[in-house]
Amino acid sequence: MNCSSNADTVEIKEWKEQASRVTIIRDNWGIPHVYGKTDADAVFGLMYAQCEESFERVERNYLQILGRISETEGSSYLYQDLQMKILYDTIAAKADYEKAPAWLQKLLLAFADGINYYLYTHPEVKPLLLKHFEPWFPLLFTDGAYISTNTGGIHVKDMQELYGKNKWLPELAQNDIINSIATGSNAFAIGPSKTASGKTILYLNPHVSFYFRTEVHMVSEEGLNAYGAATWGQFFIFQGFNPDCGWMHTSSEADAADVYEEKIVQKEKKSFYEYNGILKPVIEKKLLIAHKINAGLVADSLLFYATHHGPILGSRNGKWLSLKERNRSINGLIQSWQRMKARSLADFEKSMQLKANTSTNTMYADNRGNIAYWHGNFIPRRDTAYNWNMPVDGATSATEWKGIHELHEIIHIKNPQQGYIQNCNSTPLSGSGFHTVIKMYPDYMAREGENFRSLRAIQLLNGENKFTLDKISELGYDRYLSLFDSLLPSIIIAYETLALSDPLYSYLKEPVMYLKTWDRKSSVSSVATTIAIFWTYQLLSDAKLTADESTRDHIDYVGSVVRQTTSKQKLEVLQNIIAGLQKLYGIWKIPWGDINRYQRTKTSTSVFNDREPSLPVGLAPAFFGSLPSFETIWGDTKQYGVAGNSFTAVVEFGEKVKARSIVMGGQFFDPNSKHFIDQAAMCIDGKFKDVSFYKEDVQKNAVKTYHPGNN
Repeated sequence: MNCSSNADTVEIKEWKEQASRVTIIRDNWGIPHVYGKTDADAVFGLMYAQCEESFERVERNYLQILGRISETEGSSYLYQDLQMKILYDTIAAKADYEKAPAWLQKLLLAFADGINYYLYTHPEVKPLLLKHFEPWFPLLFTDGAYISTNTGGIHVKDMQELYGKNKWLPELAQNDIINSIATGSNAFAIGPSKTASGKTILYLNPHVSFYFRTEVHMVSEEGLNAYGAATWGQFFIFQGFNPDCGWMHTSSEADAADVYEEKIVQKEKKSFYEYNGILKPVIEKKLLIAHKINAGLVADSLLFYATHHGPILGSRNGKWLSLKERNRSINGLIQSWQRMKARSLADFEKSMQLKANTSTNTMYADNRGNIAYWHGNFIPRRDTAYNWNMPVDGATSATEWKGIHELHEIIHIKNPQQGYIQNCNSTPLSGSGFHTVIKMYPDYMAREGENFRSLRAIQLLNGENKFTLDKISELGYDRYLSLFDSLLPSIIIAYETLALSDPLYSYLKEPVMYLKTWDRKSSVSSVATTIAIFWTYQLLSDAKLTADESTRDHIDYVGSVVRQTTSKQKLEVLQNIIAGLQKLYGIWKIPWGDINRYQRTKTSTSVFNDREPSLPVGLAPAFFGSLPSFETIWGDTKQYGVAGNSFTAVVEFGEKVKARSIVMGGQFFDPNSKHFIDQAAMCIDGKFKDVSFYKEDVQKNAVKTYHPGNN
């Protein structure tokens, strides 16, 4: 082992001693089962294992949270870095580390030591910027959600309006993380009354960027035994299970942050803001941001502002906008750790009492027959006289938060008589079927509407009373595109009312027949899927209706498109789609799988290439009501998956846990590894692998056993 590092002799000795207490067993799928004497040992081993698979992704997540992406990617990321530096205070994170309880400090030290030991033992790995990881880093990154930064609806254009006077900032922000949205997630909890075994089943189906999380197993002699998906660079399992219970998160519209319109007054060349009739000085802070230019770095400074509400992130309609939020907190990290070690519903609720999850909903199931769901977790109490979907008046104390809602006050469902709970980024009011929740709650607790995935899930869950692992897996991969129940009849009626002499009648006769006889399920061989999806995208684009991105798969929005586009418009769009397919491919009868592809590129910077091997995919985007999700971007003449079903698992809780899982691609990021793409075809087809959870099963399927640094 050729090692080099700036680490001192004592530190290296401590790393080696800790590594000797950690055993990593890689199974036949390359999954790391990390065994440590203490929880800290397990964390050390987990971070080492993550770096083995992709140090690049570990480093990149911290470059993002530290606001340093521009140093490697260039000026197009400056607004992203500006936002992160304003919202994620490194001084506060360091202070949290100093005051953290001793047990948490041990975990944080183990986090840094595991990564730094990997770099010490792998001198051939060259970090872009972070050559040494610090134990306070995770106190910036306290939430494992895909989109965990709450901005209250402030956009890059708002930031540009206020801070764009700094000429070194780009004219147009190319990477708008504020407007980014997750592609959705599905979570199903099935109670004993609806399973063949009389045991609970949990289905975990996050829809995020492929390779955003890694599948792991953590075990210690201090009671830790958790399996699931960990976000790169984090030392806890965000979605997963232990021997007694499991948890799954879906992205939430529960309001956890608010935007205030500040009344700014300039006086004696200084800025003040009005509050309850009094002028208060605007807080000013200087930031230093570096960005890459050619082969070098340029550093520029920027003065940013804040009020007692929080940082001023932008300006709109001449009003400065401040943001009140809690995007990071020490309790957020504590809660993330504690839920892994919960052994009962009471334990789990105790961790949730910290009320520090600011970005997601939580689905739960356990081996005592309990299923439960909480819509959000950290939800401020507000005066309902105000519209909290919009910026509120910052000049009055009437708009201040009135504390935080207690856990029992937020929307929740426990052991419903229907025997199941579902959430597909949809309204919690129909979590167990329509009108599940009848109690009145403030609007800011549940801003979601109904979507087509939710409608389909309710239909399928109501229709089965003997669920098994196989049946719930099949349900999770149901490819029925329920959006077309609302949309297709309108185009069929429009066609059938055409005069026989109309040129469109003969031109569209065969395409409409494909749509009319289609079972509305996406598949590799389906021509109708191709026609219907491209027609819908074009129709929605042409309709130019205003809607927030998070509501565009809701039934009300699609209904408005049907109502506000004429029969002629619908038919003309279909005509254009058929003509476009004919021009691009030489034939309009293109099976969905010929266009819709999966390709794993050799590096994260590689582009998709039609000439390289790829797999046909019969899945469709979640937008169309598909329960499994496959979100794509275009290559030359084909589209390639980049997000959707990433880590998916199904778990049955009883005296012993039974679990199956699948990830898109494979566990490792080295194209030469046999685990680079060994799960891709299975993930596309919904075929799950058995999870090795108990030690005897892990050893039975072990391929490689080693201590960190001795592999």
